Amino acid sequence: MREDKLQALGKNTAYRMDYAPEVLETFVNKHPDNDYWVQFNCPEFTSLCPITGQPDFAEIKIMYIPGERMVESKSLKLYLFSFRNHGDFHEDCVNIIMKDLVRLMDPKYIEVIGLFTPRGGISIYPYANYGRPGTKYEQMAEQRLLNYQAR
Repeated sequence: MREDKLQALGKNTAYRMDYAPEVLETFVNKHPDNDYWVQFNCPEFTSLCPITGQPDFAEIKIMYIPGERMVESKSLKLYLFSFRNHGDFHEDCVNIIMKDLVRLMDPKYIEVIGLFTPRGGISIYPYANYGRPGTKYEQMAEQRLLNYQAR
C-alpha cells in the first residue's frame, strides 16, 4: 500500500481480535541504496497456546534491512495485536510474523526473535530470519542463523 493511501496512521483505528495480516501497510523507503537497520521492539505481544488456550506473553524483536518498501509502525502494532486471540505455538508465531513481513516488504534481510515469558519454568526464544535469495543477504542470513545465540 502506498503512503498516500495509509489507512491506520493518524486515525482512531479499531483493534482486530484475531490474526489479521491485511492490516499491515508500507511506505516507500527513501534510501533504498543504503544498507541500514530498522528495529522494532514489541514488549507486549500476546497470543494463545493452541492446546490449552492459556495466554502467552513475549517481547517480539523485528530487525530488518529495507529494500524498496518499509512497514508502517502503527499498522505493525495493529498486526501484532491481532495475535491476541490467535492460537499458535511460539515458534509458529515468530515464523508467521517473519513470512508476512517478507511478503509485505520484500526486505533485503529480516530477522524476528520471540522472547517468550517462562511458563512451567521454561522459556522459549524462537528465532527466524530471511535474506533475499541470490544476494549477499542470503549468505548473511545463513551466517547469522548458524551463529545465533539467544539474547
